Amino acid sequence: MLTKVSYIKRLSLKSRLLLAASLWLSAMILAAGIIIPSLVNDYLVGDVKSQLRLAMDEITANIEADQNGQLSLTSRLSDPRFNQPYSGLYWAAKSGEQTLRSRSLWDRDLKLEKKGPIKTVRGAKDENLIYISQTIYLPEFSKPVEVIIGLDEDPLEHTLTDIIGQLWIILGLLFSGVLILIGLQVSWSLRPLGKMQRELAALKAGKQDALSSEYPKEVSPVVSDLNALLFHYQELLARARHHGGNLSHALKTPLSVLKNEISTLDIEDQKRLFTPVDQIQTQIDYHLGRARMAGSMNILSVKSNPSERIDAISMAFDKVYAGGEVVLINELDSELEVAVDPTDLDEMVGNLLENGYKWASSIIRVHSTTSEDGDIIINIEDDGPGIPEQDLDSAIRRGVRLDETTPGTGLGLNIVSEMAHSYRGALTLHPSPMGGLKAQLRLKHS
Repeated sequence: MLTKVSYIKRLSLKSRLLLAASLWLSAMILAAGIIIPSLVNDYLVGDVKSQLRLAMDEITANIEADQNGQLSLTSRLSDPRFNQPYSGLYWAAKSGEQTLRSRSLWDRDLKLEKKGPIKTVRGAKDENLIYISQTIYLPEFSKPVEVIIGLDEDPLEHTLTDIIGQLWIILGLLFSGVLILIGLQVSWSLRPLGKMQRELAALKAGKQDALSSEYPKEVSPVVSDLNALLFHYQELLARARHHGGNLSHALKTPLSVLKNEISTLDIEDQKRLFTPVDQIQTQIDYHLGRARMAGSMNILSVKSNPSERIDAISMAFDKVYAGGEVVLINELDSELEVAVDPTDLDEMVGNLLENGYKWASSIIRVHSTTSEDGDIIINIEDDGPGIPEQDLDSAIRRGVRLDETTPGTGLGLNIVSEMAHSYRGALTLHPSPMGGLKAQLRLKHS
């Protein structure tokens, strides 16, 4: 199961850019959705309080004491809502036991509530009010007069709710529009990488041998270096195979002459001279094997069908080892393909199958599994005597022969291991549940 960190690391560039843009836009939209309503609310409340201050100035200018020493208002206020019962706009003046209030309060008083540091004022219908207060002094009274004016905040709350709803619609449309624009921009900006991906797929399929040169200046150096690397690889590979073939032909004749000459000598000289000649032959076989595993002329386009190659190789080995009565069971999917040159795959699988035919009692089983990284693991098992577990690692080393009675150079498994490594794969040996050896050849999927 992928962790969150590994999942993020596997995201494409486009997905990363869109994810980053989405997170950034979401943060900005969320901040706007919180800050703007707060600013609008502060503005609306400030505007209401400005109107209340005008009314406060009008009230304080007209409030006085009558002949009986009672608080009174000398003239009618300009805002008719003060005279309309339960209108939502109220005022009240209080000095000692005297209270003067607006007609809109009818027979009720303003209720002042205090919850900690927060003070609230409720109106005639027990609604919350936006209010201001002011203390004035009249020459007729020894006590100060406190005047409170309040306006029902429900209409403002409804207005703010409507504004917030419309604001979120606008912010949602803005988020979608900007994200679509960013998506189009990212797609257009990453189009050269998509073109490179298609050209690499064409290289892998063998339809072209180099990338085109029409790329932006940021990508062009990578394309140029990759083309130079492909050309250099193909040149080196052709040269290595050419020299390997020349060396093979050049040494074959002298070695044959030496062996013929040694065979004419007496027994003691033959035993003494055949050993170094065989060592020379072993070294030549090993290094020519390494030259053969240089890879394909087009490393990106190679692919082979293991099931077909194993069927072809097993037909040859069935004839060579006909006396052993060994049966090979090929369970590989006929559609399975690996990124290996067919000649090199024959070399690797052929060595492993030959060991199986040499040592199996009756059955060789070939099947495949898939690793966590998506690599193909070709398993070749037999029911032979196997290899002791402590000798499994050393069996792959160059020139190691665990059984000197069986013909061979001890180079086969080492060549297979190095050849698999050249294709970014590996060869490992394990005990088989069938009782013999289990060779696991790990290769990249084509």
